[in-house]
Amino acid sequence: MRIGLAADNGNWHKARLRAALEHLGAEPVLFSLADVAVVTGAGEPLRVPGFADGLPDGVLLRTIAGGTFEATTMRLGVLHALVASGVTVWNSPGAIERSVDKAMTSLLVARAGLPTPDTFVFSSREAAAACVAREAGPGRPLVLKPLFGSQGEGLQLIERPEDLPDEEAVSRVYYLQRYIARNDGLWRDYRVFVCEGRAIAAMIREGDGWITNVHRGGRPLPWAMPEKAAELAERAAAAIGVDYTGIDLVEDGEGGYLVLEVNSMPAWSGLQQVTEVDVAAAVARGFLNAVRAARPPRLLAASG
Repeated sequence: MRIGLAADNGNWHKARLRAALEHLGAEPVLFSLADVAVVTGAGEPLRVPGFADGLPDGVLLRTIAGGTFEATTMRLGVLHALVASGVTVWNSPGAIERSVDKAMTSLLVARAGLPTPDTFVFSSREAAAACVAREAGPGRPLVLKPLFGSQGEGLQLIERPEDLPDEEAVSRVYYLQRYIARNDGLWRDYRVFVCEGRAIAAMIREGDGWITNVHRGGRPLPWAMPEKAAELAERAAAAIGVDYTGIDLVEDGEGGYLVLEVNSMPAWSGLQQVTEVDVAAAVARGFLNAVRAARPPRLLAASG
């Protein structure tokens, strides 16, 4: 199989995925989506580095490099063009778009009937301020999150309308979610890693403050994942359509869990410290299974 590994950053994850693919007999070509070009007039117009005579059979996507809106749009367009050409892409561009947009994630999770904190999304500060006045107050804040943020960056607790930043500071989108405090006072939530529709590993994330992301100093701890948490994470992954993902959960205070976020480009270096599951191996295996399943019968016959 002709396999591409698209990883613009994150050397630890890139190395783990590359080694896992090689262990399974694949020879991945590393490339950056930023280096893909469109050239018309002679043959295949989509030019992927390392695949001079055509397109890969599959592309495993680890990260998309940051950039301008235009650059990000082009890179997602490249992924859509690969899918349209029959290339297996993990995660698919559609899944990435649904999960990177927190408003769409919340909409789809709620539409699937899954428990999630009350969420409010507005385009004007006036509407957001009215929501805060109605839904928040001292000791019962809402969490303001960047619509496209990750790793706990840019989170704010909002108790009063005057706590809200101006529209330019939030790119004219106010994404507000009810803050769920634990009954025991601990700052703790959970990350469940789902691959091929199955919850394969999980951890507790515990912090010294309310932001528990490992990237922001949270501590990964082992967790004997309850069946109800695994099932909820699997259903959340299915609602967004992600092939591999990190699902963030919080306890609801009544013995159950709520879905916080669905991540289409999850990191797992913290998780790998507290689980015996080889996460990279599971992702590589699931991805190659999907590539094999999608290849035309004639190619399978030729390879035999």
